[in-house]
Amino acid sequence: MMLVGLDARDLATTRFAVSPLWEAVGSVRIITRPHWFPEHLPWVERVRPRLAGVDWRLLADLVPVPSGVVPSFVCPPPSTSQPTLDLELATLAATPAEVVRADLDTLPGPRSPRLAELYDDPPAGLARLAEVIRAYADTVIGPYWPRMRTLLEREVLLGARRMATDGVHGLLNHLDPYVRLEGDTLHVAHLVVSGAVRLDGRGLLLVPSVFCGPRVWSNFGSPAQPVLRYPARAVATLWERGPLPPGRGLARVLGRTRAALLHELAVPTSTTELADRCGLTPGTVSAHLGALRDAGLVGAHRAGRFVLYARTTAGEALISAADPAAR
Repeated sequence: MMLVGLDARDLATTRFAVSPLWEAVGSVRIITRPHWFPEHLPWVERVRPRLAGVDWRLLADLVPVPSGVVPSFVCPPPSTSQPTLDLELATLAATPAEVVRADLDTLPGPRSPRLAELYDDPPAGLARLAEVIRAYADTVIGPYWPRMRTLLEREVLLGARRMATDGVHGLLNHLDPYVRLEGDTLHVAHLVVSGAVRLDGRGLLLVPSVFCGPRVWSNFGSPAQPVLRYPARAVATLWERGPLPPGRGLARVLGRTRAALLHELAVPTSTTELADRCGLTPGTVSAHLGALRDAGLVGAHRAGRFVLYARTTAGEALISAADPAAR
C-alpha cells in the first residue's frame, strides 16, 4: 500500500492526460502474457503476426513479466494533456544518464546484453530505445490509436465531469477500486510497491489507460509531476466488431439505426468511432445523432478537438425502460 500525502496545492493542480507512449509500454505485458488479459485477446491475435519483422527485445527487457515494476524513464509523465508519441519519445531520449542507471538498478534479475549496453552508454541506448518503441508502436498501436484515443478522451471527460460535480475528493474516490482518499492521504493499493510519500505541491497527474491491466500504476518518487495511471472503462469494446443489437421494442419506436446508436452511447463517443463500430458513414451517424439530440435523448460535449456524444438522462431512462439488462 502506498500512502500519498496531499495538500491543497496538490488538489488544486490535479490534472488529466493521455499517453501514447505508456500505451505502447503497457501493451508489452499484454502481448507477453495474453492469457492474463482476456479482454485484449482479439487485439493480440491481430497484432502478433505483424511483430514478426520488428525487433522489440530491448523494450521487452524493460517491461519484465511478472514483475510489476517498469523503470520510470521508459514512460515519463506527459508534459501536456494530449502529447504525441514523438514528443514523449523526445522526453525519454533526453533522460539524464544517472537517472537511467538508477532506474535500471531497480530491475530484478541479471541484465540482458541489450540492457547492459543501455547502462554503459545511456545517450546512445536511449536513442536506440526510442527507435525500437517507434517501430513497435507503429505496428501494434498505430492502427488502433484513433479509437483508443477516443476512449481515453471520453474517460477524461467523465473524470472532469465528476470533478466538476463532486470535487477532487469525489473524483479520486470514484477513480478506481484500488484508490481511495481519506482526509489528506491517498491510499493506493499496489501488489509490489509500498511506502509513504508527500507530494509537497507537485500535484497529481491522472492518466487513464487501455493497457495498464486491472491494477493501477504510479510514479510518486520522481521530481516531475507524480503520475497515477488507472484502467479506463469499457476497454473490451475497442476490439468488438459491429454494434450491440438494440431491443426490438426500442427499434420499432426509434428505428433500428438510431436505437443501435443510443445503445452504443453507454459512454461518450465520437461520430467517427460510432461510424466505425456500427458500419455506417460519418455523415449518416451525424444525421441520426442530430435527430436524437433534437429529441433530447443525446447531448454533445467537446473534449479538445473532438465532440463526444452521450445519452442524456432521458436517453438513459428510455434505454432502461426498453431493456432492463442495460440498467
